[in-house]
Amino acid sequence: MALFQKLKGSIQTFRLKLRRLIECMLGHTYDYFLCFYPDNSGYFIQKLIKRLINKLNFDDHNIEKIKNIDKNSIVVYVCKNKRMLDFLYYHTKLKSLDLPYPQIGFDFKFFFLLPVKRLFQIFLCHMDYFFHHFQFKDAYTTNYAIKELLNGRSGFICLIEEDDFYKRFIKSTPDPLFLLIELQKSIDKPVVIIPEDIIYVTKPMRKDPALTDILFGTHEKPGLIKRFFTILKKPEKIRVELANPVNLKEFIKRPAIEQLDSEFQAHRLRSHLVDILNRQRKSITGPVLKSRQEITEDILTRKSLREYLAQYALENNLTLSKTHKKAAGYIKEIASTYNLQVINFANWLLTWIFKNIFEDLVLNQDEINRMREKSTEAPLILVPCHKSHLDYLLLPYVMFRNNMPCPHIAAGKNLSFWPLGPLFRGGGAFFLRRTFKGAPLYAKIFAAYLEKLLYEGFNIKIFIEGGRSRTGKPLTPRPGGLAMLINAYNNGACDNLYFVPIFIGYDRVLEEDAYLKEIEGGKKNPETLKGLINARKFLKKKYGKVYMRFDEPISIKEYIQQKNINLSKTTQEDYMAFVKRFGYKLINAINSNAVATPHGIIASAVLNCSKNSFTKKQVISRVNTYMNMLTFMNAELSDTLLIDADNTLNSVISDFISRNFIELADEDDTDITDNTVFIVKDNKRAILDYYKNSVISFFFNYAYTAIAILEADRFQFSPSDLVVRYKFLEKMFTDEFFFDEETTCEENISRCIKGFMNEGILVPDLPESDMFHLTSQGLRKLKWFAAFLQPFFESYKTALLYFEKYEADKHDGKERIKKIHSMGTKLYKGKLISLKESLSQVNYKNAANFFTKNGVTGSQDQIQIEYYKNIIDRLILLIAS
Repeated sequence: MALFQKLKGSIQTFRLKLRRLIECMLGHTYDYFLCFYPDNSGYFIQKLIKRLINKLNFDDHNIEKIKNIDKNSIVVYVCKNKRMLDFLYYHTKLKSLDLPYPQIGFDFKFFFLLPVKRLFQIFLCHMDYFFHHFQFKDAYTTNYAIKELLNGRSGFICLIEEDDFYKRFIKSTPDPLFLLIELQKSIDKPVVIIPEDIIYVTKPMRKDPALTDILFGTHEKPGLIKRFFTILKKPEKIRVELANPVNLKEFIKRPAIEQLDSEFQAHRLRSHLVDILNRQRKSITGPVLKSRQEITEDILTRKSLREYLAQYALENNLTLSKTHKKAAGYIKEIASTYNLQVINFANWLLTWIFKNIFEDLVLNQDEINRMREKSTEAPLILVPCHKSHLDYLLLPYVMFRNNMPCPHIAAGKNLSFWPLGPLFRGGGAFFLRRTFKGAPLYAKIFAAYLEKLLYEGFNIKIFIEGGRSRTGKPLTPRPGGLAMLINAYNNGACDNLYFVPIFIGYDRVLEEDAYLKEIEGGKKNPETLKGLINARKFLKKKYGKVYMRFDEPISIKEYIQQKNINLSKTTQEDYMAFVKRFGYKLINAINSNAVATPHGIIASAVLNCSKNSFTKKQVISRVNTYMNMLTFMNAELSDTLLIDADNTLNSVISDFISRNFIELADEDDTDITDNTVFIVKDNKRAILDYYKNSVISFFFNYAYTAIAILEADRFQFSPSDLVVRYKFLEKMFTDEFFFDEETTCEENISRCIKGFMNEGILVPDLPESDMFHLTSQGLRKLKWFAAFLQPFFESYKTALLYFEKYEADKHDGKERIKKIHSMGTKLYKGKLISLKESLSQVNYKNAANFFTKNGVTGSQDQIQIEYYKNIIDRLILLIAS
């Protein structure tokens, strides 16, 4: 008995000493788990991790997403697939940036990354718990993870992992998302979930996996070897992306979610987060690629199209096999052959070309990030202005360089010639004819192809102007392509579409000589292999800078809701009217993002001088006035104007001299001073007019208002006195300058008057009065703004003289423009019109379009002709006097 008591005492002493040892090792807490990654994880391990993660770029827009989160929030990061490296990257990177960084890895076990002491502490803690409770300690059932989150630590959760799903579904272990939802319901402060992804391969996935995918993992889920190889050899290819944070408090209050219990809310939350991450990845890699044959089969086997083909064959007395063959041929003519090898080659080639011919490509990274964010919600329809053939190449190049998939590009069939045609197809171009008239089957196949691209989730680039602008300003939007895209959306090809208006501007365009020829009536040279070979001469010149601006993407779904229109029930006429209004909205958005370049401002000052000769002082006075107005309206100026406006403008004048646009009146005058006289080269006025028109979108409203004030012919007036003439000009030049239906005429006049007051052109009469006085300097400066419209007045006057001479329907459209141009040339030689740049076929076409819509079709409409002639003659006299 004494021996037993002695043995019992020894055991108690041992247990007491063991307890003291455990307390000494564990301190004041028994919460030690493998899912917690401490800051002191070991010197060599931390050094190795830092060396790896420093190779990966973490963009500023990702940092801003975290910084914008309320500091009182509980932050949890989620990834789609379970990857230890992702956790370690965010833990180390975000900690170095002093941002919330993950420490609790739900379903992670950091066994091989922890120091020996930490492992021993975990062992003692769990063994002690086991001896007391006869089960191992769990981070979830003991609420350890939740307590750590409440104490300010951040968590990290994986959404899809086979082993973890097995534990939740079979063994009924707690779901981390379920725990977060229960936590959110018990506290006031929000739980914010940040979906993240590290994309090791930014190439789009193929439908059929290759052997390398089987051995080393797919693009979406690369294996360990593939990931380490990419980090070590090609870290610049890796994209680290954070999606927009999800506020769990707001999520569970959604009507469709709130009625569910926590378990099913967790299921819905997981699906929602996975969908976010899938769309995020797709915005960078693009949709799964299919071969052209697969695309063709998918299109031609659609039930609705097969019914149409059968009906078409019946109506045109064709066999069904011939109709099918014809339809397949059209797809072959249209469809792209999207090829990654071609795109990578084009990236290398274009980088070399652009570095040779351009000084810089000026972009706004925030605008690109905004566009990428929207691409996670729906396909993008990229709508740039069209000034050069380089537009086809620049936008896909910029998107590729910014880790977005190259869009499919609607290109004219004239560009399908060998060898560029196959290369363009490989880069995503699909080709269309200039007109679909008389080809209903072709139109149907083309529409079906667009629907298929949108259904697959591809971004599409279209030029709504139809062709390149030869005048420097946007052309009237053509509704055909827009109508097909909106119709595809209406037919259910996608849930939404985002239209992105894009401005592309150049200090100099490559095609300026060709444009000069075409504007003055010359024939357009077709695109050929010979022309491509001759294009190498462009590589020997510098063309300044390129400017790209991306406007806020416009949701077609929201736009339709705003207009309160049901497209499925509208007539064809109403539908096309809706499309045209939307087209004008896009063009206005492009104009609102235009960049004022020094070439455009100097060209405006030169051409708006009343005579063909001018001094440098006269030009600089006009330049200063235009610059002041641009500053007043917060216009986007080229970076060179912002850095050093004076030197930039002087260099442009020197450039114009070297290119023979202008010349010194005195060839012996070597020193250019304020009184140096220049002469505008008559045969170069059209090119100068091109550059002037590149900035005219900033000034046409001011020109309308200036002319209305000049016509009032008194030094005191009210804004209401200007409305009639302003509306007349706005209507007459609808195809030249596109008015914004969301802004009234009175609002535009008010804005212009404020600009003129800022420049000292006008002063208010009395504070309470709406009357304004024209200052002594104001009259002269008003004419500098009104002069922007003089070439258009002369073009429209020439068109009226044509209608006065010929009967209605005397000539068809093309022949009529030729006749007007011939008449204009004679008028210019006879000095009845003064500006050579008014001999513009584009102006003539717009003038003829306006007059035929407003009661002037031929010589029989003499009353209307005289009405317009009298007004135009009077306004030209006001500007020129």
